[in-house]
Amino acid sequence: METVDDAPRRPCDVKGVAPVRVGLVGCGTISPAYLRAAATFDILEFAGCADINPEAAEKTQETFGVPAMTVEELLARRDVEAILNLTIPAAHAEINLAAIESGKHAYCEKPFGLDAAQGRKVLAAAAAAGLRVGCAPDTFLGGGHQTVRALIDAGAVGRPVVGTAFMMAPGHESWHPNPAFFYRPGGGPLFDMGPYYLTALVHVLGPVRRVAAITSRGRDKRVVASRPRAGEIIDVRVDTHAAGTLEFENGAVVTVVMSFDVRLHSNRFIEIHGTDASLSAPDPNGFGGLVRVSTGREWEERALTHGYTRNMRSIGLADMCVGIRTGRPHRCDGRLAQHVLEVMAAFGESSTTGRHIEVASRPARPEPLPLGLATGELD
Repeated sequence: METVDDAPRRPCDVKGVAPVRVGLVGCGTISPAYLRAAATFDILEFAGCADINPEAAEKTQETFGVPAMTVEELLARRDVEAILNLTIPAAHAEINLAAIESGKHAYCEKPFGLDAAQGRKVLAAAAAAGLRVGCAPDTFLGGGHQTVRALIDAGAVGRPVVGTAFMMAPGHESWHPNPAFFYRPGGGPLFDMGPYYLTALVHVLGPVRRVAAITSRGRDKRVVASRPRAGEIIDVRVDTHAAGTLEFENGAVVTVVMSFDVRLHSNRFIEIHGTDASLSAPDPNGFGGLVRVSTGREWEERALTHGYTRNMRSIGLADMCVGIRTGRPHRCDGRLAQHVLEVMAAFGESSTTGRHIEVASRPARPEPLPLGLATGELD
């Protein structure tokens, strides 16, 4: 396998510079969404893909034209500048570290690690190597939550005081083709879905100061209902319900409930209540959605101020690659993901110890996207 690609590079929209050549590790369920959306951004050019299952990489090559190879071959390529890490949670830190060791920037799916220590190790390695680390979710860059940010920053609710965030469902074994890893460390409702909600909240309100929580496990075993594993029994190794209260650095107090033990509920995704008004935010696991504000007894829908409202998974990777070329900070920064990881870890520690848990990190809020961006633009 070659280690250098000397083919001419096409220009991209960012000041006429060459695109960043990316290698994909992990060709599973989420990878097609990334690859489809990546075509929006000229800053991205996929040079290869790899998976521990060679058939998955070969299918990606057939569908998207990205050359299939082994992980070792991909990491050895000197023309690849960044690794998109879409492996299972247990491998996120390992692949990030391997990418950094090979001299490449790393961007991974959430969560940033199985625990805070893994995340700190990745950040330290990247800092020592002078490389960037990014992490999903990037859904807060969509038009829905960029509109929420614009309204909060403009004082639409006054000073944010309290809030709620709810993700409650029966679990992923009803639809996911291989759901077992959702019930292992790095999974469960908190580590799987919590990053969307917590990142959206930190993006709007700033960092979390402390956490008080109780977690529980509704069942020790789950039955897979989806094909091709229908009927298989899953051992549940993580808590499947997490209820906590977060105190933010700005003084806001937000109740968060993440659960795989709920059949049906009627709570809104995220609400932020301030001194002057209340705001209802859309699903943070999407890019568009309905944004509403109320100063009285009725909700008033607000027009979205920003674009990128369809499925744009890879916008965070593209934003990091723009930062690589221009030198500006990227928005889905590893330090933000590490903070969210520390908050999630604090849920379990608080439940076990019965104490409030102080969160050590204090990342800056990501910069909002500018108004009026054309599709494919990020600066």
